Amino acid sequence: MTVQKSISLRNWVELMLLASIWGASFLAITVSLREVGHFTSVAHRVFWAMIVLWGIAFAKGYRPPKHARQIIGLLGMGLLNNVIPFSLMAWGQLHIESGLTAILNAFTAVIGVVIAAIFLRDERLTSRKSIGVCLGFAGVVTAIGWSNLLSINISSVAQLAVIAGTFGYALAGVWARKLLYDLPPIVAAAGMLTASSLIMVPLALYFDGPIRFDLGHQTWAALGYISILGTAIAYLLYYRLLGSMGSGNLMLVTLLVVPIAITLGALILDETIAPRAFAGFAILALGLAILDGRLWKRMFR
Repeated sequence: MTVQKSISLRNWVELMLLASIWGASFLAITVSLREVGHFTSVAHRVFWAMIVLWGIAFAKGYRPPKHARQIIGLLGMGLLNNVIPFSLMAWGQLHIESGLTAILNAFTAVIGVVIAAIFLRDERLTSRKSIGVCLGFAGVVTAIGWSNLLSINISSVAQLAVIAGTFGYALAGVWARKLLYDLPPIVAAAGMLTASSLIMVPLALYFDGPIRFDLGHQTWAALGYISILGTAIAYLLYYRLLGSMGSGNLMLVTLLVVPIAITLGALILDETIAPRAFAGFAILALGLAILDGRLWKRMFR
């Protein structure tokens, strides 16, 4: 039986810092999309983050991987963990609120349990996890709304695009365990962003045209934030927390990100979110708490 690690005060501080960084990323993405296309926004995000992470990796004495399995693994991770979800969610944010995007993004933890149960032998879907997953699906359906699911409009398609992006994140977790188990985290992250850049820069050039550098100060600030803080530094902090507090405890960041993103969207972007989205998040949060396991054990102790 897996024993959940305790959370120290330092862990809590770093966890809140990571949640704040990721929560503000949804705001920064929306700001960047006012002046650049969504492919270009993602290309900036992965390219500059790649530069930062390789700089840190080389300074620590790491070198790029050379084995074919690792290179294939990094290409797959670039697609599944960056190119597909970043592009789908950035496009989605063109048509829905940043706070709603954060709510739907929280579905990643739920679908990740299902994907892991399908592809990994040691991640069995127990009765507790099944209940958590069902609540997670119910929460997402509530947040989107039955009327949007039964009709085709740009808002419903955008929300489904964000949900599709969470499948990419979930598959990336399994892919990494299969092919990148022997790479140091910083090398895996830098290599993944290198693969993402090799894909995203041509995509941005093809669909959005030549990459412009005569952008406004707010746009550059937003692009700098999502690439350096929201991606490069966030990855380093994520892997640090993963090692010190475990993946189960780290699931808490999924819940902490949402209220930060909603608050920033309301204060800075004047966003308003339908009450059903809050109700959906409450149901989704309950599902995540059951997946976490501690609430479940207290209920049946």
